[in-house]
Amino acid sequence: MQGSNREAVRVAVLADSDTRWKWGALTARRITTATAEPTGFVLRGRATPTARQLAETGVSTTAPREVTGAEFLRAVRDAEARGEGYDVVVLALVGGTVRAVLQGLADLGPERRPVIVTGYVGVVYEKLTDGLLLRHGADVVLANSRHDAERFRAVYEGVGAGADSVVEAALPFLGGAPYAPEAGRDTLVFAAQPSVPATRAERAHVLRRLISHARLHPGREVLLKLRSKPGEHTTHLEEFPFQKLVRELDPPANFRLVYGHMGEVLDRTDLLVTVSSTAALEALHRRIPTAILTDLGVREALGNHHFVGSGLLASFDRLDQGLVPTPDETWLSRQGVASDGSYERAFDAARDRVAELLALPALPPIAPYYTAETAPGYLPGILARHRLDVTASEPRESGLRRIVREAARGAYRHGVQRVAPVIRRLGEL
Repeated sequence: MQGSNREAVRVAVLADSDTRWKWGALTARRITTATAEPTGFVLRGRATPTARQLAETGVSTTAPREVTGAEFLRAVRDAEARGEGYDVVVLALVGGTVRAVLQGLADLGPERRPVIVTGYVGVVYEKLTDGLLLRHGADVVLANSRHDAERFRAVYEGVGAGADSVVEAALPFLGGAPYAPEAGRDTLVFAAQPSVPATRAERAHVLRRLISHARLHPGREVLLKLRSKPGEHTTHLEEFPFQKLVRELDPPANFRLVYGHMGEVLDRTDLLVTVSSTAALEALHRRIPTAILTDLGVREALGNHHFVGSGLLASFDRLDQGLVPTPDETWLSRQGVASDGSYERAFDAARDRVAELLALPALPPIAPYYTAETAPGYLPGILARHRLDVTASEPRESGLRRIVREAARGAYRHGVQRVAPVIRRLGEL
């Protein structure tokens, strides 16, 4: 078995939401020498992005193919059979799905398996240990900062698992022009998140304070930047969309809801406000003034505890009074968003690691931490839940079965996206 020495490196990206597709596609470009677009796949499920959401990420002109886990494994197997096997597979997925796909790739047993890369799409503020152990077994586990790399290695070493896979990098979508104020422009952008905050009361509080701020500052444009439209989903389910809550209020003319690519919105932002969105890191990288909201507390459940020590924590009362937080430079450096020219070098270690693995005569077997021996009461449920107990060698389904499956999938999506939220809200009355 020879190392991969083709000039053209073939890369596949499997994602489970629009945000992770953006992370995966950009990561693939930054850590490999591939000149062609990565072959994209999005996993069919509750957060399957719409064509609009995928286009809004702005990362590719070619839409990724929607697949089940078993269909993705078949695609990997079929590419290998054609002599066009993937050299690198980027898994832009939640932890449990990463573990299931690792199992599926191990069971395929190709002549030469691909280098497997995974990581996190943004701030890691919950399920650190569980998420990392589910990702263990990938050849490269990317950390978005020095801070994260230290935490990741501590978890792996603490349970006796190898930590060599952890490689420090950065968020692949940071960039854009440095902040440049414009005469006559004063724009505050609030970066919304689908599930933070989660309750109707908390989301209504944020919306009321944004509208109040707009009234207090009639010369300032106040934009509420939204990730999805009603009926669409991202990484997390959104039970109380701001679009619906705003109907109960009477916002002034200088308050608007906006969609679109975050980078383009940041191009005209003078103050970015959020609870804990990764958009804060994008803004900080560009030196755009940024505030992390404390109105609902500084809590692990909100993720804004990650910004303790940043110098960015602020309440709406203080923002109303004109506060513009000043970030702590040491904190910025540890988070990988320092503007000292080091960002473009942040991916060198990951690029070198992937090249080193591709040059090996043979890659070692996939060896995850969670196995039937280490987690017999946990792993079987993970694998069964992701339906990768169905092997990649099963025969292709008939046309009738495919039609029935598509109809069932449509009904499932309607139930998850439309009916279930209504039932949950009725239950809270």
